Amino acid sequence: MKAIVVTDQAAGTAGMRLVERPEPSAAINDVIVEVYASGYVPTEVEWSSTWTDRAGRDRTPSIIGHELAGVVTARGYGTTGLSVGQRVVGLSDWHRDGTLAEYVAIESRNLTPLPGDVDFTVAASLPISGLTAWQGLFQHGHLQAGQSVLAHGAAGAVGTMVTQLAREAGAYVIGTGRAADREKALAFGSHEFVDLDNDTLDDVGGVDLVFDVIGGDIQKRSAALIRAGGTLVTVTGPAEARPKDGMAVDFVVESDRAQLGEIVQRVRDGRLRTNIGNVGSLEEAVEALNPSRRRQGKTIIRVR
Repeated sequence: MKAIVVTDQAAGTAGMRLVERPEPSAAINDVIVEVYASGYVPTEVEWSSTWTDRAGRDRTPSIIGHELAGVVTARGYGTTGLSVGQRVVGLSDWHRDGTLAEYVAIESRNLTPLPGDVDFTVAASLPISGLTAWQGLFQHGHLQAGQSVLAHGAAGAVGTMVTQLAREAGAYVIGTGRAADREKALAFGSHEFVDLDNDTLDDVGGVDLVFDVIGGDIQKRSAALIRAGGTLVTVTGPAEARPKDGMAVDFVVESDRAQLGEIVQRVRDGRLRTNIGNVGSLEEAVEALNPSRRRQGKTIIRVR
């Protein structure tokens, strides 16, 4: 099969190659999925799991990508809940070969059935962005109707999901970004927008939840805005700041079949829009993943 592998952490996309690899086999509780579309996160080359297995052993050349939409073609011993020929969407294990390939072996528990009226390209944009937003807002942030959310990176793939899900839950959303992001952030549902280059973040006032995708000084300044009992959630690594009278939670997104099913249903209902930037074929993937070529939003590679 064809796959995109990485060989050199320092090289970025220059260390990526389209190569021929053996088709994977299904272990116990695995299924084999014929990949139709795969999502990609630009920071994957910085993750230790891209380069080593759980025991810390080198596993390069590694197949990158962890989001997929496709069709089940085989099941491993003991696998239940999914059938051959079924359309699925999901999030693969961080330490296993990924989804920028024609086929992938993946634990069945990491997959959610995909209705036939949801396009593969749309579906592949949902697992990381959608689950990150869902888990940060509801699982870790315990967001309630009537609360306020400061959503950093509100025009990005995660930020637009945060904005839409928070607003649907009855929250007031203040989005942030650069000046060029204002129109997009407002179009995806932010009630207000703060230009981090030109506006004063301190003028926002008190908020109940900060969703941080930036870290550093922005995270520290944001923590000071959180009301008593509020929460800062961050995906940038260990929290560097803590609210004076609240919680700080850092987390890594996890696969969750039920949560992803809720996200897919919202896309079907028209309650949730995706934010797709670049779309390319597997043959064009290395070029499409180049930072100089990417547009804001999710990068999707159409494998089929």
